[in-house]
Amino acid sequence: MSEKVLVIVPTYNETENIREIISVTLASTVRTEILVVDDNSPDGTGSIVEAIAATDERVHLLRRAAKMGLGTAYRDGFRWALERDYEYIMEMDADFSHDPNEIPNFIEAAQSADFVLGSRYLDGNVTVVDWPMARLMLSYFANVYARIVTGMKLWDATGGYKCFHRRVLEAIDLNDVSSNGYGFQIEMSFRAFRKGFKAKEIPIVFTDRTYGTSKMHGGIVREAVFMVWRLRWWAMVGRL
Repeated sequence: MSEKVLVIVPTYNETENIREIISVTLASTVRTEILVVDDNSPDGTGSIVEAIAATDERVHLLRRAAKMGLGTAYRDGFRWALERDYEYIMEMDADFSHDPNEIPNFIEAAQSADFVLGSRYLDGNVTVVDWPMARLMLSYFANVYARIVTGMKLWDATGGYKCFHRRVLEAIDLNDVSSNGYGFQIEMSFRAFRKGFKAKEIPIVFTDRTYGTSKMHGGIVREAVFMVWRLRWWAMVGRL
């Protein structure tokens, strides 16, 4: 198996960020490639990526017909990666809230873990920049809530900067993963734990986006609230 790294980046209207995020991501390590999963962005994000991919074999584009949500984008990206020879498969936002320069730190941490999570709240330390206090408090206590209900010893279960060894994704039936927003991040980690895989959290600095608009909305929060209880029930009845 190769030691190649694939960074999966879902996009919807990210023309202000996409060229630079590709450039900085590819510069992080020579073995890193990027897969942009674009949900038919009206602003032409997909066309920009397509043009870059035509001249750079480390850039890949997966076009989807419509806006279908974060969780489905990652599931499609995971399937794409598993059909190819990538050992490290990562999730990362397109808006620089996740710093691509941290990618080598994830790969290093993955030498002693099955999957690695970038944490904004590791050991109770908050490393979030430029978020309104209300949103920060919502995120922080959502993670406290998820930790209590699921029993996972994670400080940041809702974070979306992650690295999986392919063996983790191969062991999870992606067709059974049903959540789409914050709940998706919790569900993937919970399913991995139930399969016996070991996680490691590393600190990251999370910076609010400069360009574009946030994709977070109330439905994503509600989904996560109920998803943690569903996961707990599934574990109790042996469904996971």
